[in-house]
Amino acid sequence: MAALVRAHQAGLWRYLRFLGCQPAEAEDLVQETFLAVFREGFEVRSPAQTAAYLRAVARNRFLMVRRRERNRPWAVDIEVAEGVWARATRDDLSDYLVALADCLQTAVTARVRQALELQYRDGASRAEIANHLGLAVEGVKTLLRRARSALRDCVEKKLHDEPTERSKT
Repeated sequence: MAALVRAHQAGLWRYLRFLGCQPAEAEDLVQETFLAVFREGFEVRSPAQTAAYLRAVARNRFLMVRRRERNRPWAVDIEVAEGVWARATRDDLSDYLVALADCLQTAVTARVRQALELQYRDGASRAEIANHLGLAVEGVKTLLRRARSALRDCVEKKLHDEPTERSKT
């Protein structure tokens, strides 16, 4: 079950934030979601089915909280949010992955790539990355933040420029 949490915790948190939760509220709802799922004896299926089921449980928990807080205004239309989330997280991410792979080679240095691999591929903590690269922990935090920003900008530019390139041919 720990693998299930590791695989889906961040995605659930982002989904709840997208629905309008504050960070602490999203963390609480993610924990409640996993507790509810574990109590029910959840059977893991494909990654997409598992993610969809966990999102449904999290959404229901979110709606229960909002119903209890009737005086609190809703920041988002749940139906619209579901549609946007589905489009944004579609299964076909090939354009994004191709752009990201290219950006990893062109937009960041080998040392930054190494830090990114340590964190995202190997699951290393900032302290472990700092030790490996000979940096302070805060230096790793800054390095990773700048790397994510550079990669995001590079991917967005490639995806934005891509239709223009195709239309020229």
